Amino acid sequence: MPSLTAILAAAGASPVMQGLAIIIGTFILEDAATILTAMQVRTGHVALGVALVALYIGIVVGDMGLYGMGRLAALWPPARRWITLPGTVREGHWFDRNVFRIVFISRFVPGARLPLYTACGFFRARFGLFCIAAVLATLIWTSLLFLVSLRVGQFLIDHLGTWKWAGMAGFALTIFLISRMIARLQSNETR
Repeated sequence: MPSLTAILAAAGASPVMQGLAIIIGTFILEDAATILTAMQVRTGHVALGVALVALYIGIVVGDMGLYGMGRLAALWPPARRWITLPGTVREGHWFDRNVFRIVFISRFVPGARLPLYTACGFFRARFGLFCIAAVLATLIWTSLLFLVSLRVGQFLIDHLGTWKWAGMAGFALTIFLISRMIARLQSNETR
């Protein structure tokens, strides 16, 4: 399977194709797509506006997709039988009251988006509130990660030259491993 970098290179100078490649990349692995896209901006292969708009669209659409998967699961009778929660939670009232907290916490806590966003859909948290929270959290998190990646990308270009992509791969791997470690530590604490 070709990498996001290869797809972006194949997209050439077409901003539409570059944007589509970035959006698809966010569906595969958001943080890696953000890091690699920042590197492409730093090297001048992708325009800053195209990069950020595509990242925001891809990530928010992915978040809405997770919500939608939860909503669809709630329509499947066996899935409803597997869940036993108090009535107010089951009716979604708790999720409505806490949707901003749920979305913001899960945006910044590795491994939390899938279960929490699908739970928002499953328990019918208001979709409009969920979307507003997802957009705001994405704007903050993605912008921060993108800015850090731009800085790291410039450092790698300045100091590693032709090895910059190996350095960026190492940076992306480090972000991934740290997020996995944090998620594992959190799961150990909740046991």
